[in-house]
Amino acid sequence: MPIFRRSESNAHGAPARGGFRGGRLAIAGVIALIAIIGYYSNSSVNSVTGRKQHIAHTPPQEVAMGLQAAPEMARQFGGLSRDAKATALVKAVGRKLVAVLPADAPEYQYEYHLLADPKTVNAFALPGGQIFITEGLLARLATEGQLAGVLGHETGHVLGRHSAEQMAKTQLAQGLVTAAGAASDPAAGLNTGQIAAMVSQMTLLKYSRKHELESDELGVRFMVAAGYDPRALIGVMEVLASASGGGGGPDFMASHPSPANRSEIIQRIIAELYPNGVPAGLAP
Repeated sequence: MPIFRRSESNAHGAPARGGFRGGRLAIAGVIALIAIIGYYSNSSVNSVTGRKQHIAHTPPQEVAMGLQAAPEMARQFGGLSRDAKATALVKAVGRKLVAVLPADAPEYQYEYHLLADPKTVNAFALPGGQIFITEGLLARLATEGQLAGVLGHETGHVLGRHSAEQMAKTQLAQGLVTAAGAASDPAAGLNTGQIAAMVSQMTLLKYSRKHELESDELGVRFMVAAGYDPRALIGVMEVLASASGGGGGPDFMASHPSPANRSEIIQRIIAELYPNGVPAGLAP
């Protein structure tokens, strides 16, 4: 009796194509399983948002990552600003926001930085509390309240743990894309891995938009607690719309919701949080 059956080899004695495919599928299954287990086994409830999240990093690890990345991030935007007065304003408003954050929030190391880039209109947050705004954006803001809106929004990203959450989801997506690639049959011209990568990217873009809107809500809360009128954040959206020329791609393909759509959502958030009207005496 032959050791190998004829049906398991081709005319030259090579293993049949089905055996290769079965092996690929088995490897793909293992890769996908590891990615899925790794993602869903790390979950916790965010004390600030009340939302369940899948995050593999601890708050101290987020702080360490942010501190490590901050110098390079600043370098990419021309370094820190030399405008002492503007820098002091950014730091002062940041301190006001930090002073009113929820008592049960994770302990992060907050630092608010003004970047020297005069052309880029942007603000962003690294995990763990490193928050940046460019001179290009600050110069377009009309009031301290608008600055508080920008910094409050970015502080919302930190407390929402959005960077860490996005990293975990990216790791899951990469694992599934790798699994799809392992299951593909290059000889047959299949592009399963490429298709999976595209779908993964679209999913992550949508997820990022959810983070932006959650940060808008948190920013509104922090602004009011710090004594600023939350409607100033609507003014920030007008600034961003003007900076983009009112153009840009459709919402579906953008990592950020359009300023116009965010303005409408922010107005709804304010109305829901303060149904009897915004408290009086808040700084514009």
